[in-house]
This record gives sequence, C-alpha cells and structure tokens, in this order.
Amino acid sequence: MKALLAKQLLGYLLLTAVPGLAQDSLKFPVPSGNPNQLFYLQRSQNTNTVVYELNIKNGLLDSATPIHIFWICYAEKGQQEELTALQRKYTYGVKVTSISKDNYELRFLATKKQTFQLMKGSDNLFHVYGLIDGKRAILSSIYLQMDGGTLLKPHFDYVLTKGIDAETGDAVMEKSKPS
Repeated sequence: MKALLAKQLLGYLLLTAVPGLAQDSLKFPVPSGNPNQLFYLQRSQNTNTVVYELNIKNGLLDSATPIHIFWICYAEKGQQEELTALQRKYTYGVKVTSISKDNYELRFLATKKQTFQLMKGSDNLFHVYGLIDGKRAILSSIYLQMDGGTLLKPHFDYVLTKGIDAETGDAVMEKSKPS
C-alpha cells in the first residue's frame, strides 16, 4: 500500500511538472492540508481555486450532500469563500445522484457530458473516479484554459484533466477540447 501511495505521489509530481502543458504564465498553488479534499479545479483567469471536498457531518459522509464545493481565493488573501448561487448552479456545481450506499454519480452542471463516480476505493477512502485518457482513474485536478465568453457561458480553449490510474497508480492526464 505504501509503495502504491509513493508511486501515486511521484506520478502527481511528474504531472505537475510536465513541460508544454504549463498552466499559462500564472503560478498556480496546489491546495493541500485538507484530508477531505477530493480534487480541485483551476482556470486561466487567475489563481483562485475551486475545491471539491467530502462533506463530513458528525464524522460521517452527508449522504444528502456528499460534496462541499468552495473557493480558495489565492489571488486575494488566500481566504476560503463559498460559491455563489449562480456559480453552484451553472458553472462549478455538480449534480449528485445516489447509486447505492457510498456510491454516487457526479455530473458537472456546466457540461453534463462526462460522469464521475464518488465511491470508496481499495484503501477504504472516498475518491472521485472517471475516465482519463481512456483509463479508470482517481481524479486529482482539472484545469480550464479559458478564452472569453460570458459568466454563464464561458469559452474554453481546452480542459486538462489529471489523475492517478486506479489500477496501476501511474499518473494520467488528458487534454481535450470541449464540444
């Protein structure tokens, strides 16, 4: 288990250092120190980061609302702020559907095309799983290269999705053009 975790950490570090896929000229901090963090989302506009974490109440996962989403405002003072109602409903929110105990389907409200699953892994911890570069992977981050548009209908040049192959522990990434 320790070897797999070390391999996953090494893979993540390699993913964040891949030349040619740099997240433009801004220095993007990596949120850390949150044991409930599932993954995070960053955009080319600024370093503010959207964090998706387990919603734990009284030591248990809140099955009605299993994911809590919030900003870390690195471009300001690094403070944490809740999403606005518009952001939650149209851009960064997720639709959560219960499949069974400890198993949920997730769809980003902005696209609704790709599905992810929140479920316990072999380590008995919750992770978000999805297909990244054709492999079943644990999602670690999403980067949106934006180019104009409006608040409710932004235009994306590409989406860079990163994670860890659930079977091998290798780092995986996929750069795609939103349709």
